Amino acid sequence: MSAPSNNQASRREFLKTSSAAALGAGVLGNLSMASGAFVDSNETIRVGLIGCGGRGTGAASQALSTDGSVKLVAMGDAFDDHLDKSLKQIQNAPGLTDRPERIAVDDDHKFVGFDAYKQVINSDLDLVILATPPGFRPIHFEAAVAAGKNVFMEKPVATDAPGVRKVLAAVKEAKQKDLKVGVGLQRHHQKTYLETLKRIKGGAIGDVVAMRVYWNGGGVWDPRKTRDEVSGEMEYQLRNWYYYNWLCGDHICEQHIHNLDVGNWVKDAYPVRCIGMGGRQVRTDKKYGEIFDHFAVQYEYDDGTYMFSECRHIPNCWNSVSEHAHGSAGSANIGGASIKTPGSRWRYDGEKNNPYQTEHDDLFAAIRENTSYNEGENGAYSTLTAIMGRMATYSGKPVKWEDALNSEVDIMPKSFSWDAEPPTLPNENGEYPVPVPGVSKVV
Repeated sequence: MSAPSNNQASRREFLKTSSAAALGAGVLGNLSMASGAFVDSNETIRVGLIGCGGRGTGAASQALSTDGSVKLVAMGDAFDDHLDKSLKQIQNAPGLTDRPERIAVDDDHKFVGFDAYKQVINSDLDLVILATPPGFRPIHFEAAVAAGKNVFMEKPVATDAPGVRKVLAAVKEAKQKDLKVGVGLQRHHQKTYLETLKRIKGGAIGDVVAMRVYWNGGGVWDPRKTRDEVSGEMEYQLRNWYYYNWLCGDHICEQHIHNLDVGNWVKDAYPVRCIGMGGRQVRTDKKYGEIFDHFAVQYEYDDGTYMFSECRHIPNCWNSVSEHAHGSAGSANIGGASIKTPGSRWRYDGEKNNPYQTEHDDLFAAIRENTSYNEGENGAYSTLTAIMGRMATYSGKPVKWEDALNSEVDIMPKSFSWDAEPPTLPNENGEYPVPVPGVSKVV
């Protein structure tokens, strides 16, 4: 890979010194063009990765597979073993083994610990990938936007309402700075979904009167570390992050957000209230932390339309990851890209794409072409849709959109260090308190 031209190097130095001066004066938030907001089409896009698990590794590999010159220059994670494994996987990813110049992370730019995100962000980047457990997303996104970085962040973007509000505030700032923001709700970049939604919105099934959305499966990975293998409670929960609400948001938030987001997309709206039921029927061992294993939520939109939602983590049951719309003139299997009406049937038979790659292609093109691109608001509101469903299920009571959005229930730790206490602690038997409908306070 050739070195940057003098003009490119000068641009970087100017933006770096200008941003530093602005920080010293306390006016960085007022800059309309901060470092990383725009990259010339011939310039190298410098990327940093925060969160080196499986999804972060995949997202970085896809970012490095976009058109034009791009280079991974910094990585950060809470754990050094995660970082080292991720770097090796990226180096061996399909399409990157013959382009080693795209991976340029030296030892000085491998950062470990709770503050690793700050060091990655300060590594002369154009774009940062945020792929830690979701609870950290609002903190990391806020910091990235404050530093003037373009962002790709995985879904969900928060695990509680205060986090959603923090993300929304940062989205507003990102728009003022003309930063590009992508969110990992990749169905918005999938040709089968795009064509099916186009037909639904064009009246192919008439007026949409109801929707059904599912993420029913056998569950995800079992806890990866025992208490004997970690330094304390904070590390134990971080190593096994899927099973703790402050980190994951429960599986209605971490997984089912994809399907809920499609329902919102069909309606071009967000629900105004919901009711739900669920619990912890099968996955009851204490190693599974505090989350439920099934949810069933009814979401109501302002026009009276309902979205019926199910998500489940129970083996040996009926499984489905899908979205369906029912209209006055027919129905659509949205994920299956098919439509049925009394007089006809349609199924998508066009070109298919890898939406995980396309979402990065679209974001990087927007950076190079300096076109408006910000998926943050929808990412925040679809996250809130999932959180609202969790609230209704945990409490057993109806929850309104405005009450969910304005909730002051903060489920994040008060401080972040290896000896800090997470918000939920086990009893003497290692058992965590599980939410109880009719009892638990959620709003």
